Amino acid sequence: MSQKVFITGASSGIGAALARAYAARGATLGLVARRRDALEALRDSLPGTHGVYVADVAEPGQITDAARAFMGEFGLPDIVIANAGVSAGTASEERGDLAVFERILRTNLLGMVATFQPFIVPLRRAGSGQLVGISSVAGVRGLPGAAAYSASKAAASRYLESLRVELRGTGVRVSEIRPGYIRTPMTAVNTYRMPFMLEADVAAARFVRAIDAAPARATIPWQMACVARVLAGVPAWLYDRLAARAGRKPRGLRL
Repeated sequence: MSQKVFITGASSGIGAALARAYAARGATLGLVARRRDALEALRDSLPGTHGVYVADVAEPGQITDAARAFMGEFGLPDIVIANAGVSAGTASEERGDLAVFERILRTNLLGMVATFQPFIVPLRRAGSGQLVGISSVAGVRGLPGAAAYSASKAAASRYLESLRVELRGTGVRVSEIRPGYIRTPMTAVNTYRMPFMLEADVAAARFVRAIDAAPARATIPWQMACVARVLAGVPAWLYDRLAARAGRKPRGLRL
C-alpha cells in the first residue's frame, strides 16, 4: 500500500522537492501552502492523485481545516511533514521588525504545533505514523542578524524533543530533520558564503532516506552535522568573537 504524506510549505523549495520525491515513490500527498496556483501546478506535474489545500500554518484554523480535509479525502496520513517556514534578517532595535519577529515565530514554531495538532489523537489511536519537523542548523547557535530565525528553529528543536518524549510508547514517531544550506528561494537572497550547499532535490532525497529510518534527529548534509557539533561546544567568548564577523541576511520578510 502506498504511503500517505501531508506536507506543508509545499509550493516551492524543499517542500516541493519533498513532494516530487514522495510522488516518485507512489505516495499520495496532501500539498499545503498559501499559493493555490503554485500548488496546483505542482500537483499537475506529479504522478498519482494528490490533494491541494490552501492554508497558512500561522493561522491555526486554516491548517486544521486542511488536515481534516485531507483525512476526509484520503484517510490518516503515514507521515506529516511540518516544513513551512519563513526567514528574514532582523534588527531588534528596529521597532518595525517586531512584526517580522512575530511572523517568523508564528510560522516556524507555532505553525509546526498547529500542523501536528489535528493528527496526534487519531495517530495515537491508530498506534502508528510519523511526525517530522524541519528545523535548521541555524538553531544550534544564535546567528547575528537572524535572531528571529535562529530563535524559532532552536525552539522548534526543543518542541520536537518534548513531543517525541510525550509520544514515546504510543507507536507515533517524532523526527527532526535539521538541514544546513539548501538552494531555495529562502537562501537565494543571502550574499554571504554558504558552505556545503545542496540542491533542493538532492536534499529532499536525503531527507526521505532519513525519514525512512525514523531518527530522533538527522542533520543534513553530514558535513553540517560536524559543524553543528563543533558550534555547540564552542565557548561563548570565542563564538561571539567569530560570529560577529559573519555575513547577515538582508532585512525584510522572505519566504
